[in-house]
Amino acid sequence: MDNIAGLIIAHHSSSKRLLNILIKNHYLDQIKERFDHYDLLDIEYKPFLRFHIADIFNQVFEGKIQQLFQETLKDRNQGAFVIGPEKMDQSKYNTDFLVKVSTALTHLVGTPNFDAMAGKYYARFEVKHTDNSDSYLRKAYKKLDLHTDGTYVKEKTDWLLMMKMKEENANGGESILLHLDDWEDLETFYNDPVAKENFIWGSPKSKNVEYKIEHPVFFTDKEGKPVISYIDQFPEPRSLQQGLFLNKLSESLENSKKQIIFKLAPGYSIFSNNYFLLHGRKAFQSSPNLYRELLRQRGTFYQ
Repeated sequence: MDNIAGLIIAHHSSSKRLLNILIKNHYLDQIKERFDHYDLLDIEYKPFLRFHIADIFNQVFEGKIQQLFQETLKDRNQGAFVIGPEKMDQSKYNTDFLVKVSTALTHLVGTPNFDAMAGKYYARFEVKHTDNSDSYLRKAYKKLDLHTDGTYVKEKTDWLLMMKMKEENANGGESILLHLDDWEDLETFYNDPVAKENFIWGSPKSKNVEYKIEHPVFFTDKEGKPVISYIDQFPEPRSLQQGLFLNKLSESLENSKKQIIFKLAPGYSIFSNNYFLLHGRKAFQSSPNLYRELLRQRGTFYQ
């Protein structure tokens, strides 16, 4: 790994598949000083400002960080990194600033898709003690099983960024990743004829997507390697064979011994390739004062 001034880059303690990138606070403070000139509402309303702050971010690191991000996410041997401050200071790095940082990160690798759930290019959502939503996303005491994003939308979803904005009174809730090439049963499921059948994919009302689409669970990328588009809640099986295939698939993924499990701290992001890395979350321990706020962006690579 090449050294880049202002960054501390190493393998993540949980897996060599995962890079851990820390931004030295002196450099992050330079970024904040320049980002403070731009109101978050302006960044939401003027798409070109998102590219401008991405360029500012890249300039602080002498134009080298964009290549690092792109190469890491596209590298089949890695495909993901965790990034955040060398030392987090929530009084200094507030949520508006974190939204701007996440925007700079994503716009260095591609363009985010419109997120219908939030009505903008990113979504922010909370996880609390009580919940009446229609998906697992906000249910704190249910495990969020391994999945990929974008299974139910027409747009391509090449990558996913998840940033933890805030967290209070939270025990459990660890992040989970699984690299497709590490999964013990990949060949078995990839070679099953049902894996190549079209499945119907819908979504709950909260997603604000009115249509349904069809696609298989598994595809093949340009290099002939398996990629996956799967989530447990949204497929609508049309046969006994499809239903049983999905059930066995879910059980295999959740029982994999190759899962990468770690705690993500507030102010830090997981940025991952959405085609060969599945992600999920462990359940939280019950707490009446539990609070977590997350930010999500997902989109396509620049060609």
